[in-house]
Amino acid sequence: MDLISLKYVIFVLAVLVLYYIFPKKYRWCVLLAGSMTYYVLVCKWYVLFIIFTISTTYGCARWIQSMLEHQNAVVKAHKGEWDRETRKKYKERGLHKRMAVLFLGLILNFGILGFLKYIPWASEIGLLLPLGISFYTFQSMGYLIDVYREIVEPEKNYFKLALFVSFFPQIIQGPIAIYDKLANQLYEGHSLSYERTRRALLLILWGVMKKLIIADRAVTVVNLVTDNPSAYHGTYVLLAALTYAVQLYADFSGGIDIVRGVGELFGITMPINFNRPYFSRSLTEYWHRWHMTLGDWCRNYIFYPLSISKASLNASKWLKPKFGDHISKVLPSCIASVITFLVIGVWHGANMKYVYFGLWNGVVIMIGELIAPIRAKIAGGFFKVTRLKENGVFATVVAVVWTWLMILVGYYFDIAKNAHDAWLMLVRSVTDLHLLDFNPYTIVKTLELSGLDAWDYLVLIVGSIMWFAISMYQERSGRELRKVVLTRKLPLRWAILLIGIFAVLLFGFYGPGVNPAEFVYMQF
Repeated sequence: MDLISLKYVIFVLAVLVLYYIFPKKYRWCVLLAGSMTYYVLVCKWYVLFIIFTISTTYGCARWIQSMLEHQNAVVKAHKGEWDRETRKKYKERGLHKRMAVLFLGLILNFGILGFLKYIPWASEIGLLLPLGISFYTFQSMGYLIDVYREIVEPEKNYFKLALFVSFFPQIIQGPIAIYDKLANQLYEGHSLSYERTRRALLLILWGVMKKLIIADRAVTVVNLVTDNPSAYHGTYVLLAALTYAVQLYADFSGGIDIVRGVGELFGITMPINFNRPYFSRSLTEYWHRWHMTLGDWCRNYIFYPLSISKASLNASKWLKPKFGDHISKVLPSCIASVITFLVIGVWHGANMKYVYFGLWNGVVIMIGELIAPIRAKIAGGFFKVTRLKENGVFATVVAVVWTWLMILVGYYFDIAKNAHDAWLMLVRSVTDLHLLDFNPYTIVKTLELSGLDAWDYLVLIVGSIMWFAISMYQERSGRELRKVVLTRKLPLRWAILLIGIFAVLLFGFYGPGVNPAEFVYMQF
């Protein structure tokens, strides 16, 4: 039941009707029933895995809370008897016990994820990867860590927590939500709103356009070249990498737009996952704009704990007299950053190419931070001599293009079948370029096995240019596309809406003889 399918549309409409028929206080029950029904329809008995995660998360969170309440009660009862040191030691013992329960929950759930995703013989005995396991595991474990940190109160109602973990629109590919930002929206009954509905439908339409018109055309070119990269000149390998940058962004952001739009039909606002990342001026900024909820999760639960850990602070003290203030402050955080990116890389799959993907991003960011003072001096001298503005058009274009090249190198490790192919493709993209290959007729003829004709390439190119122009407008104005559309006069609004619908019907890559491409992050 793919996000773009008649079955999914019918399912969403059925749940919507039931949701708004039921009294407000029971509407969360409809969402839970719909979410579990969806999971059973798609995954059959694999629903047991998500039930296990729900149950262990609920049990560990309640256990941690009961231990904390017992500790506080004991401390209060001995308020007049215990001195400060005694209270401190007792609380430390309690903290260690709660930490043991937290680790139990983390090991159980990340253990299952690791076994199914990274142990080869899991598939050999017939165990496939359950739908959305990475997303719901990260989301539920983030909640458990927040309970341990006393940031949120544990949910007492098992079924409400089950809804938070299994909410069906986001189960497919995220976004990864934070408990205190999503849970209350799920539990309160929302009223039907015409204004919100039309905003949601516009977002869904925009997502469908990106997926069917752009991503599903682009993916055929990428797959053709990457399946046998040695059969093509470096020109086509580079072209495949460039096309992948468009395909991945259109596919993933398009899917998230559909997910967020479906959520808004129920009155639920899910977090933004993309903020025009290809306009970033640095790789660090890119990772703040790309897959934002995964980045936030990794920063909150991996990077920050590592960077402020006792080992990191001790390393900083040791480095200061030997290497100075800058290195002593930056290097420990950079190491934490590299570890975080290694986790992000491994999260993408059990293959060495993903380790290189994580290392590439982490090491590039680390080098950038370490040489930041030198880079600032060189840049300052350059702008002083040339009298150009540091935040002017020239500087922005150079920074964006350089960042985009760093991103593109990382993508080679994503599209290649393995690490060896990734290195081979990178080298060939530089050493085997043929300018004569950059000819529309030659490209269409060489890549004819992709099934695309000249018309398809024209649609792909025009669609990508229009998307870039819209993104540029949003980047400069700071305005959301659908807000701009909905503030236009009625005839123009309807014209834009009809153009979007007809664009999907006329140019969407679907229909008889077409094998729709699965969403990139469908099996994460």
